Order: sequence, then structure tokens, then C-alpha cells
Amino acid sequence: SWDSVGGLDAQQLGVLQKVASRGVFWQHPSLPVAKVYGLQYGGDVEADGNCLFTAVQRAMQLKEAPVEIRLATVRRFVDDYEAADAEEKERLDRIIKNLYSPDMSTGWGVHVVQEVKLLAKKTDREALETEIEEMIQVGMSRESAIESVYNEHCLRVCDACSWAKYMSISGQATDEYDIVTLLYTEEGLLSVEMNAEGKAAAFGDDIAIQALASEFQRQLFVVQVHGKDGSAENSEGLIFFLPHSPRQEISHPPVFLLMRGTGWCGAGGDHYEPILAKLLPVVSKEKAAYIL
Repeated sequence: SWDSVGGLDAQQLGVLQKVASRGVFWQHPSLPVAKVYGLQYGGDVEADGNCLFTAVQRAMQLKEAPVEIRLATVRRFVDDYEAADAEEKERLDRIIKNLYSPDMSTGWGVHVVQEVKLLAKKTDREALETEIEEMIQVGMSRESAIESVYNEHCLRVCDACSWAKYMSISGQATDEYDIVTLLYTEEGLLSVEMNAEGKAAAFGDDIAIQALASEFQRQLFVVQVHGKDGSAENSEGLIFFLPHSPRQEISHPPVFLLMRGTGWCGAGGDHYEPILAKLLPVVSKEKAAYIL
């Protein structure tokens, strides 16, 4: 039940109860198939980097573990990337670079903090720490030493190949790499998230959601709900369904995930929870709460 979701105001709860009782109308983009789904809350998942894949597992009631879904998503992305033309490959590489290795010299826009993702091999961490200590001994600050050593020796997430390595990380001891995050302000390096225990997982991003849609041959809708914006005309909450379509034909019913922002503007700062879609008895398009 949507009543069990914490942090919702009355307007948000009201709009979610409508999509539960009256449903959402879904039309297949290319076939004469139309259905109405009632959307119910599928329960909370742990707020870690694996939440996207855990939410998909529960929303689709899959037998595979979230880590298996993560790795299947990465394989799908790699296959689709390798099959793409040069222009599409360049577009994807550019998106990844902007997300995880932004060019600090081109302006900051609304972001006060920007982050750079680096991948350190688990087997190299001890040697890297030794090198950092040596630089500190000759008078360099610890964070400057970390920045220097990790930039020199670690893999930067800046293209499809490095993204695949990054998105494969689930925070387990069997991962090949650990994620290290450098956080910058306009003044320079702010801090470093060392992830010394190697338990940080890669948060699912829009690229991963696209690959999930392709892997399962379904449209995947990310659901965002907001309270009223203060205007007299809008006394109800607002709900948005952000569609991600597979690269190939849609062969199965859609999947819905609730996205709840964490307030962090960096890549992959959102928390996903499962939504259970139940086919409603024949409901006319006009009576559905929302038309997708």
C-alpha cells in the first residue's frame, strides 16, 4: 500500500492512490495492444548502489539475484554499443564522460560540487597507499597525494569500456575494482571518498536503465511524484512517468519504478523502489488516472 511509504505529503499520496485504484493506460507503441495497470508500492529496498537492480528484480518478480541482473545489464549495454554505428558510440562516450569525468574548465552551471569517478584495482590498493604515504613524507597534503596517485594509476570512467567496468561493481569482495570518488568545487579538490573497504557499488544511471529495458524487451517507466507547486490551479500532486524504451521490439508488459531523489546532484544519486503493476479489469482509457 502507498500508505506505508514514508516522506510523502497528502498531495503525493493522493495521486499515488489514484494510479493504484484507477490505473494507468498503456498502449503498445506499434501493436494494437492496450492495457490498464493498477500501480501498488512494492516495498522499500536498501539505499545502496544496488537499489536499481534490486527494485527491478522485485517489480518483475525475477528469480535472478540483483547482482546477476546488474551483470546482464552491463553485457546488454556492451553488445548494443558494439553493434552501434560510430556516431552513436561517440554520443554514448560523450554522455559517460560528462557524467563521470566532467571537464571542470567548461563551467559549473547549477552544480556546486562535481565528482570524478576513478576505478582502483583491488589488488593495487596496498601499493597505492604506500605511494601516497611516501608523498606525504616529503610534505604533500594527504588529499593532494591521493589525487595525484589515483589520477596517475587508476582507470577514469570516461567511455563505454570504463563504464562497463564501473557498472559491474556491486560492492562485493569479488569485484575487480573499487570505486574512488574525487569531489571538486570551483576552488579545487574538496574531498575524496576513498571507499577503503571496497563496499561501494555503482549506482544505476539512465544508461543502465536503457540497457535494462533492452535486456528485458520492455518499456521501463521511472515514476516521480511531487506535491502541489503552490499555484491555485494545481491543487493536486503531480506525477511523471519517464519512459525508457528498448532498442529492439517491445515484447512484454511495462515495468514501473518509483524514483526518490536523495538531494545529491551527482550522477546516480537517486534511489529506486519497486512498483507492482497489476492488470485491472476492463477499464476505458478515459477512466484511467493517467494515460502513458
